[in-house]
Amino acid sequence: MNVKTISDRSKFGTFGGVFTPCTLTILGVIMFLRFGQIVGQAGVLYAIGIVLAAKLITTLTALSLAAIATNTRVKAGGAYYLISRSLGVEFGGAIGVLFFAAQAISVAMYVIGFTEAWVATFPSFAGHALEVASIVNLLTFVCVYIGAGWTVKVQYAILAVLAASLLSFYIGAAQDFEFAFVVDNLYSQFRPGENWFTMFALFFPAVTGIMAGANMSGDLRNPSRAIPRGTLLAVAVTGAIYLSQAFLLGSCRPAEELIENDMVIRDIALWPSLITAGVFAATLSSALGSMMGAPRILQAFARDEVFSWLEFFGAGSGRKREPRRATVLTFVIAQSCIVLGDLNAIAPIITMFFMITYGLLNLATFYESITKNPSYRPTFRYCHWSISALGAVGCIGVMFLINWVWASVSILFIAGLQWYIRSREIQSRWGDLQSGVAFEKARKALLRLEDEVYHPKNWRPIIMALSGTGWNRAHIPIYGHWLTSGHGVLSLAQVVTGEIEELAERHRRYEETLRKFIAKEELQAFPVVLCNEHLSDGIEAILQCYGIGGLRPNTILMGWPRDSGKAELFGANIRLIARMQRSVLAARFLSHRTESRVDESTVEEHWAVPAGSIDVWWRGMKNGELMLLLAHLLHQNQEWRDNPIRVLRVVEKKEAVLEVNNHLVELGAKARISIQTKVIVSSELPEVVIQRESATAAIVLLGFQTPEECQEVDMYQRLESLAGKLPRVIFVDSAGGMTLES
Repeated sequence: MNVKTISDRSKFGTFGGVFTPCTLTILGVIMFLRFGQIVGQAGVLYAIGIVLAAKLITTLTALSLAAIATNTRVKAGGAYYLISRSLGVEFGGAIGVLFFAAQAISVAMYVIGFTEAWVATFPSFAGHALEVASIVNLLTFVCVYIGAGWTVKVQYAILAVLAASLLSFYIGAAQDFEFAFVVDNLYSQFRPGENWFTMFALFFPAVTGIMAGANMSGDLRNPSRAIPRGTLLAVAVTGAIYLSQAFLLGSCRPAEELIENDMVIRDIALWPSLITAGVFAATLSSALGSMMGAPRILQAFARDEVFSWLEFFGAGSGRKREPRRATVLTFVIAQSCIVLGDLNAIAPIITMFFMITYGLLNLATFYESITKNPSYRPTFRYCHWSISALGAVGCIGVMFLINWVWASVSILFIAGLQWYIRSREIQSRWGDLQSGVAFEKARKALLRLEDEVYHPKNWRPIIMALSGTGWNRAHIPIYGHWLTSGHGVLSLAQVVTGEIEELAERHRRYEETLRKFIAKEELQAFPVVLCNEHLSDGIEAILQCYGIGGLRPNTILMGWPRDSGKAELFGANIRLIARMQRSVLAARFLSHRTESRVDESTVEEHWAVPAGSIDVWWRGMKNGELMLLLAHLLHQNQEWRDNPIRVLRVVEKKEAVLEVNNHLVELGAKARISIQTKVIVSSELPEVVIQRESATAAIVLLGFQTPEECQEVDMYQRLESLAGKLPRVIFVDSAGGMTLES
């Protein structure tokens, strides 16, 4: 208990942990060194519009941040943690890389800003800007490397200096106020190549500090309370400061001076030395904030083991587990940018990175809200899904308005990262809302199916394959997969018979076996197991209970009996299925009729598609429509594209050939299915003709009728005679519900 108390006391509250770093990061280098240029070129009105637009986006994002931060226990990692726990490991991993890079590059931007102010104050260092920037970056690194506690204490002093510098500016601006300047600077005076959007891109990094507090989430005493309060308060206070500055800058100096003089704020202030101190304090505090935030993002990201080569940076040092390894990498990246870049070049890049992060944070909150997941219970109540959606759209829209090329590159970059992570099939150890999104879509779709009137045009194969465990009759689930892939729904069902008390315990094992088979064979299928004392009762129960709404099985795929001794039970099951208005597909594959079990290692042999045609023996529309449609669905699979569909029919008189053939051709045309037709004139027994004409077929589809009671064995023998030695036959008994002309 005492340990917990000491740990809590060592962490930060709303003011020190969130408001102070957010405010110091927002009121940074852009405010002191570039805001005058923005007001000079954009004019007072447009400058105010830029501030309001930027603040609108950050306010919407702050509201989303507040909602999602109060819905979960926030750990280290800030925005990365929140996004990854909502949108999943793919988006989380991509944003982890992007957000860390944005924060690390921000350090360089703030250090460069400090250097510009230093050189302007001490011209003798004009030729040594790189050395000054490098030293400042090193000092920033050392401060953070020592620890966050010491750095936050330094920020309190910096905040006091910043407040004094702003007071100096406001007093000086009040003394230098001239209405003529207001009139002259009211409208834009853009230089060649500049416009509202370039000025917005230059300004936006000034407001990206709203994540500074969230980045410290692992060091906060109560993140779900501190993040919303501290962030929103910082947004409001800094928004008021920027709006008042836009008006005062435009009322104190001509546009030319605002544009050309980076230190114009110092010239306006009553005590210029305080502005100098404020510039140094603001740039240093922003650099410190980013130098503290970036390593914590990388540390949290590395600990999630998304990329194994980053695990080195997940280690913590000391009692507080400071991310010192990640801090070293942040220093190296910042130093590289200092050597290679300048402030105006870095700012737009950071804008894109932060915009994507903000957009995804809004998207995460939006999805959390619309999925109506019972686990989404934020204590912050002032955020609606529409606010989050508007924030996400605003971020993406502004990105393209600023620079569509960089926006496209940024989105492609994060999409590539997401694809890479997904292709590696990394499994997250935490729950995310992707399943919630899928559930909500499925729920709405099922309700819509329930409300809409069924039409044969919308018939799809919803097949339940009575496949046992899958291994012992692998051809059944594999052909079920081919008949439904991309078009319908396949369920692999097993009815386990015996004493119900004994079987109940084995239910889970049977289902797990089916899941393993589905995963190994990469089937698009659902497992279902039912235990019953009798097979027929089990089939009846599973047909009545399985499925929901419009997604109940309409077709049952089952194996053909291996001998006539099982014909009576088989026929009874067919009558039961037909009585429940389901179509029946009975697969008779000779190569499996004498096997009791197929070894798991040889299942891939069943995927081999034999050469030859897909033969449909036509005897009328009752079963013919379903047989032809099944042949078409089979042919749609890539593996079956080289197997043509043949529709065959036997006639006794030669005079009927032309009429029957034309009928079959017209049937294929109306059905919009590419078929080959063949009409055979013969008075021989049907089984002789079928076995001769389809001897080289890949698979044969034959229709049959549900047997009457006591006629099961006769049906079995008749169909056995028709199929003969044909290796692959599917007998079809259609319950209707579809039409070829739809």
